[in-house]
Amino acid sequence: MDLEGMAPQLEAEIGIPIVVARANGLDYAFTQGEDTVLAAMAHRCPSFDSVRTKDTGSNSFVKNLLKSNLRGAKNTQGEDPKHPPLVLFGSLPSTVATQLTMELNRQGITVSGWLPSQRYADLPLLGEGVYVCGVNPFLSRTATTLMRRRRCKLIGAPFPIGPDGTRSWVEKICSVLNVEPQGLEEREASIWEGLQDYVDLVKGKSVFFMGDNLLEVSLARFLIRCGMIVYEIGIPYMDKRFQAAELELLEKTCLEMGAPLPRIVEKPDNYHQIQRIRELQPDLAITGMAHANPLEARGISTKWSVEFTFAQIHGFTNSRDILELVTRPLRRNQSLGWTSLVKPN
Repeated sequence: MDLEGMAPQLEAEIGIPIVVARANGLDYAFTQGEDTVLAAMAHRCPSFDSVRTKDTGSNSFVKNLLKSNLRGAKNTQGEDPKHPPLVLFGSLPSTVATQLTMELNRQGITVSGWLPSQRYADLPLLGEGVYVCGVNPFLSRTATTLMRRRRCKLIGAPFPIGPDGTRSWVEKICSVLNVEPQGLEEREASIWEGLQDYVDLVKGKSVFFMGDNLLEVSLARFLIRCGMIVYEIGIPYMDKRFQAAELELLEKTCLEMGAPLPRIVEKPDNYHQIQRIRELQPDLAITGMAHANPLEARGISTKWSVEFTFAQIHGFTNSRDILELVTRPLRRNQSLGWTSLVKPN
């Protein structure tokens, strides 16, 4: 079906914006569906040039939305910020998006908009001179679209997962926008102090990532900072350019913690992964739902990776939720006394 050709006609007929996002079924992970949608939405964001041009009469409804977006941006920002416009991209709950926005506001940085926004009329203005920064590691297609099609400048930063990642994320944005960060070291230290009870539970424990949602590198980096040993990071797909800052922070974290750099396996073979898990006997395996029950039956504590996708794990204050998810199977099996449900051969 010619969806791109049908969309403008339907949009004009029913008066509702239609964004065409093609899902080809060849994505490596289900989280890349969000990447596809955001990349399509990036084309519908107004630009500084388009809102200045005169009315062409093609679609009055959509044009009115874009005009209201421009007026709203002027009214909410008040004074012009002392730095170039900054747009953040990635789907987060409104509360988490507000938390990250406030963290940047504490540094004197104004967030011009989010992609996606809560309303179509609030889509951010994009164009040359606009800086963009992602919050999820699976948005490489969106990042490419913003750079090549909308001429935005990408800030390559680690992702705001865990206190260490959030601090590095804020520091990188500050350095690019020529803003001196204030109080981030104390902010991170206070968060770690509040996580100490969970850190004591996981310190010295081992974890194996089978790979499912492209969040594996960020989560592994945070758990290594907590004192865990990561045997392997399986990941369905790795865009090394988009995750370059995250990989660099992973190496730095391993060096500082005196931990071995985990093996990263892209598009892993599950059969061979199961064999390695049986040999290594990790304390926890973070895996897809298909392998969880068989591993549990053989005495390997598991956690569904999909739970990290839908949990609130971004920012300073949500770091506790990550460790709550990680330690839950460990605490459950310890309290129930389960070791193995399958008799050894």
